[in-house]
Amino acid sequence: MGESLGLDVSAETVLSTTGCLAQIRRMYDSLRPAEKRVASYILQNGSQVIYQSITELAAASGTSDATIIRFANALGFSGYQDLKIALARELVSPGKNIHDDIKPDDPLPVAVKKAFEANVQAISDTLKVLDIDLLQKVIGALVKARQVYLYGVGTSSLAAQDCYYKLLRVGIHANFYADVHMQAISTALITSEDVVIGFSHSGSTRDVVDVLSLAKERGAFVVCITNRSRSPISKVSDVTLRTASEETPFGSGGMPSMMSQLSVVDALFVGVSLAMYEKAIEYIELTGETVKNKKY
Repeated sequence: MGESLGLDVSAETVLSTTGCLAQIRRMYDSLRPAEKRVASYILQNGSQVIYQSITELAAASGTSDATIIRFANALGFSGYQDLKIALARELVSPGKNIHDDIKPDDPLPVAVKKAFEANVQAISDTLKVLDIDLLQKVIGALVKARQVYLYGVGTSSLAAQDCYYKLLRVGIHANFYADVHMQAISTALITSEDVVIGFSHSGSTRDVVDVLSLAKERGAFVVCITNRSRSPISKVSDVTLRTASEETPFGSGGMPSMMSQLSVVDALFVGVSLAMYEKAIEYIELTGETVKNKKY
């Protein structure tokens, strides 16, 4: 079991009996100075850390991404994400595994209402943080692009696929790949005339960050849609379009985060349609004709 979690047996045993925060306190004196800064920050701000990317924690603690990884390894974790999950299990009540506000004893109508309200809140909050100037810059790039490549994994791939469909409807040559190997292979075709959009709520999804890095090397205009402006995916992107929806590490892939991504996709679709209105209408009608016989 220790191997499957990326922990050695002794570290896992300690963590299961003492908890993540207790383990940090126990090992504090043996840590390096930079690691102690990370430890101190987590002990004082644990409830915030479970929502922070590795880059945000590094900035907040005055350290580096590498220090965070070393710190996690020193505690027996395979990486920062494993540390966050353990911390979240300790700090977040079981009811929050389903949804932040839903309680185990909530009647179904109340629980459903809360779930819908969370989706509405995510959309509203995303509108507040969405930078219209940056959105306009991305729209301009999409209209001029030779090809558009869209990448995401997990639930973020659903937002990438929705963007793919919408761009095709208005005549934009778009490409979407769900398989991570195909994502990497497809970057060989990317040129400086192309636009690449990566979707990652956390901004720390390794596969998406890696493929965007490859696209950047090919000279593409790289955009990311993420909840974290200070994150690995933002570092390799020319433009970051923010979403606003918090979730715990083991609650990832929730509907609010996906709704916020889809709302940004819809904003891009509206903007592109307005920028090339006549052509967009023509293609919407044309693509509509191609599928009309698919309905009764």
